Amino acid sequence: MALESRLELKLSQKLVLTPQLQMAIKLLQMPQLELSQTLTQELTENPFLEETSDAISDEELSFEEKESVEQTDDPRDDAEIPLEGLGTFTADDYFDERSSDGRDLGYFTSGTVTHPSFEQFLSSAPDLYDHLIWQLRLSRDDEDVRRVAELIIGNIDENGYLTATKEEIERLSEAPPEIVEEAVILVQGFDPPGIAARDLKECLLLQLRPLNLLDTLPASIISNHLDLLSRKKYQNIARLCNVSMDDVMAAVKIIEDLDPKPARNFSVSSANYISPDVFIVKADSGYQIVLNDEGLPKLRINSYYHRLLTQKNLVSKEERQFLEDKLRSAVWLIKSLDQRNKTIYRVTESILTYQKNFFDGDVSNLKPLNLKDIATELSLHESTISRVTSNKYLACPHGIYSFKYFFSNAIPSEAGELSSTSVKEMIRKIISEEDPSSPLSDMKIGDIFKNQNITIARRTIAKYREELKIPSQSQRRR
Repeated sequence: MALESRLELKLSQKLVLTPQLQMAIKLLQMPQLELSQTLTQELTENPFLEETSDAISDEELSFEEKESVEQTDDPRDDAEIPLEGLGTFTADDYFDERSSDGRDLGYFTSGTVTHPSFEQFLSSAPDLYDHLIWQLRLSRDDEDVRRVAELIIGNIDENGYLTATKEEIERLSEAPPEIVEEAVILVQGFDPPGIAARDLKECLLLQLRPLNLLDTLPASIISNHLDLLSRKKYQNIARLCNVSMDDVMAAVKIIEDLDPKPARNFSVSSANYISPDVFIVKADSGYQIVLNDEGLPKLRINSYYHRLLTQKNLVSKEERQFLEDKLRSAVWLIKSLDQRNKTIYRVTESILTYQKNFFDGDVSNLKPLNLKDIATELSLHESTISRVTSNKYLACPHGIYSFKYFFSNAIPSEAGELSSTSVKEMIRKIISEEDPSSPLSDMKIGDIFKNQNITIARRTIAKYREELKIPSQSQRRR
């Protein structure tokens, strides 16, 4: 087959995302904290951006023929730029001028007050490894046992369980089995009780040891009937152990006081605080929507650098190209940020209209709503609505809710369509009011809905119950 080159004319369509559109999409899907970090970074990197206490209006931003901006209302706008000294002003001059007392260089000269180091105020949360190692150093066991015990402590997970098998410890430590077993027993005697257990059964039994309850009914139930205990089959346990129900319930009470995760108090976890993106405030005339701009710098174009760019004799061609790119990026950022705020406001306003009964006080009465409904009303694409509602939160008099909370599927009923969120809340309420000694099955919950002219399949109720993290009927029985 011969190879040849030829020209072909082909017509095709493709979607091209301009840098401005890419920035608008990126800002739209950012949560509050990430947006704040992004704007702070842009303030640091872009000389054309400056922070102001006043919000930027659309009138302050307009493109000229060269994608520039008009001068903002700034007291410095009328002042002339001193051009004669800019060409010879160097970085050394800057530091000589600003570092008379050393403050701009990060230190203080002699004679100033010396403040205590921040390291003196640092503290660390209690660490499980350090806590166990401290107890190991206080022990007087053989050196080989202590060496293997330190290896065992290094293989305890965050819940307090020993993750390495006995064979793995023998291979890693090159110690005989009897030394490994002695080291395991040593660590299992440390605080907190139940530490270094291989499974749940051993963990609970280790906690019974210091209570002198290893030869009692609670230990027997843990050793032989842990599966029945997890399913709350108390009558079966009483029959197999040949004891009364009162004895079983007394033993269960002791077992419930044990900790299946003995190291939970040593786990290092930080609380994640939610910063709402929007506040809905009830006023006399209705509801007021307030965008949360706390922690977000308000940006505007620095007029000094903008007018400096017009002085052609001060910068080279490459420097001018760099400055023009930075100016264009700054304008796009401010316009995209303004567009983001407007879109979030419109989506919140639409949700407020659809779910007015919820905000009026009927928290359990959410209407079925999907992204397409909001997109059609606002003449936007569904993907835009999805970006607006992702990882964003709304604060109202009833609490803080994710935007996704207000979107749910429709469930038909004789009284009209119900949202799946409302049905979940109804299930939660029904179960909270049930008799603990005779909990309701999923079938009986379905019958309760049927009496209210709401038809829901049993498997749907089971699905919603699992999403609510509510145990099954047998696990709820008391």
